[in-house]
Amino acid sequence: MIFFWRLRIFFVIWSGMFMNKPRRYTFIFNPAADKGRALQRESWLRKMVSGLGGAELVKTEYAGHAGEIARRESGGSDCLVACGGDGTVHEVVNAVAGDDVAVGVLPIGSANDFVKALGRKADGGADFEACIAGRDRRVDIGSVRFNRGDQRFFVNSLGIGFTGRIAGAVKRISWLKGELGYVYALFSVLIGYTPLKMHIIVTAPDAVLEMHEPVFAFSVSNGSVEGGRFRIAPEADPADGLLDVCILKSIPKISILWYVSKYLRGTQIQDPKVVYCKASAVEVAVYDPESMHMDGELFEVLPGRISISAVPGGLTVVSGS
Repeated sequence: MIFFWRLRIFFVIWSGMFMNKPRRYTFIFNPAADKGRALQRESWLRKMVSGLGGAELVKTEYAGHAGEIARRESGGSDCLVACGGDGTVHEVVNAVAGDDVAVGVLPIGSANDFVKALGRKADGGADFEACIAGRDRRVDIGSVRFNRGDQRFFVNSLGIGFTGRIAGAVKRISWLKGELGYVYALFSVLIGYTPLKMHIIVTAPDAVLEMHEPVFAFSVSNGSVEGGRFRIAPEADPADGLLDVCILKSIPKISILWYVSKYLRGTQIQDPKVVYCKASAVEVAVYDPESMHMDGELFEVLPGRISISAVPGGLTVVSGS
């Protein structure tokens, strides 16, 4: 099977050499992705990369290392391929946002949500081929500015409160893989959870919406899927210049199963307890210390106020189509 994909990739590269200068690739491999299961893919990945010629594979050794590698290699590479989960992609994007370098994604993490926004599914050799034979595409990213002045970016989604705590619980679960881990974390967080009092100002294309009330779940998305299967933002388009806001108002915990089924299908946006809209910017104030995730990466003590905004076309990605 590996031979088949290497042969196919060889012909893709060989034919492209007559039209374009061969690209310089750096594959940033996170063996800790998918709770360490990504390590099992190292031998396969090294064999695939060795068939490219001129490409380099660099293995991360600790949290944050993917970003360090991306910053170091961005000047000498045409494409940085994040080999891991959404957290690895998050690190790489935050290291090179604004630089003239393309980002590829080889999804070998738990949920692999961002590649779904690109219209791809995790498929071994096919995904590897997409990283080198796909076309470049400009997509949006989300910018988050904290009240202390620093800034981060997200490529797929951001969640405060309920989904932020779920992201924290997922990281603590080592014995459940992928979507099952998210479902288990959801119900473990639900015990003892109460809606958060939040002040939210959403700047939509045709209106400004202001909310000052308890909120059960708050999400801002660039991609449509979170946690593997939950369609948090079913109408999201990562290249429309806008972010999708999904706010579930305060509900009784007894009804959460009903809403989980809706989020799995993406039908929650028709529910009167849900506010769903496109937005160019969102201002959020949280009154008590709270958890937030960006692309599944956990920020456990959220500052009191943050500013979220869309960055249209802020990233060049290698798409599968």
